[in-house]
Amino acid sequence: MKNSKLSEKTLGLVYGLFAFSAWGLLPLYWKMLNQIPADQILAHRILWSFVFVTTIIIFLGKLNSLRDYLMNRKNLSILLICSVLISLNWGTYIWAVNSNFVIEASMGYYMLPLVSVFLGVSFLKEKFNFWQGIAVGMALIGVVIMTVQYGRIPWIALVLAITFGLYGLTKKILQAEPIIGLALETAIIAPVALGYIIFRQIDGSGSLGSVSLPVILLLLGSGIATATPLLWFAESAKRLELSTVGFMEYIAPTISLLLGVFVFKEAFTRIHLISFGFIWMALVIYTVSKTRNIKSAEPLKPKERPHQA
Repeated sequence: MKNSKLSEKTLGLVYGLFAFSAWGLLPLYWKMLNQIPADQILAHRILWSFVFVTTIIIFLGKLNSLRDYLMNRKNLSILLICSVLISLNWGTYIWAVNSNFVIEASMGYYMLPLVSVFLGVSFLKEKFNFWQGIAVGMALIGVVIMTVQYGRIPWIALVLAITFGLYGLTKKILQAEPIIGLALETAIIAPVALGYIIFRQIDGSGSLGSVSLPVILLLLGSGIATATPLLWFAESAKRLELSTVGFMEYIAPTISLLLGVFVFKEAFTRIHLISFGFIWMALVIYTVSKTRNIKSAEPLKPKERPHQA
């Protein structure tokens, strides 16, 4: 029995490493599509994500669950909000990567847990303990330092953190398992995405007729690149405790940051290091504080967390 539990935990760790590593490596995927405008990449990502996850749902025999959620009018309004938020998040991230702002994008996902704390206090009346307050304050100092030194707010990081934080907040209301949630959200916005792709093709600015076959295949595969890490995450979340997953979620922005610095050769100055340093210290304080509060927590259920962008 003990060996069985150990193997399940090991499997959970493997799935988790696959999921968060895949999310961290996504900039490599979008960079291969940088000859295509970000708005068109986004439209294809939405459309082919819907096609891929719906195919999986049919294969798993969960189509009735999808239909039940769509038939509920209350769910439709929540799904519309989720769709808009995740589209803004995805679009901003794709544009940031292909405009050489991978480092700033990674900052957004480092900030996400702290933004989620703030949103939880503001909208869900969750308790805000002393150490969480210190953590949020330190992250804010990091943002202010970068703003003052470079004369602009790191808006990419803030947009990514806020849209995904609000998305996670809205997902708490919907309470759908990850694969169902992604199918629902893309189902709402997929007709718009398809219409936009057709419009761009008709007016001559579409990409499908002007790029090579490998690039077209990458566009079609964007749904697989989006959904596969989510499936791995769901399998990981079934087997691991909340605190373990909490530590692992920093893998993705760390990989993206390393890609930005060492692969894409983006500037990482002393000011970046100081700003990130404050955010990293904030995350250490936040994570330690949170871990102490959830040592006795049950394993995380997949429906309790949103998927990353």
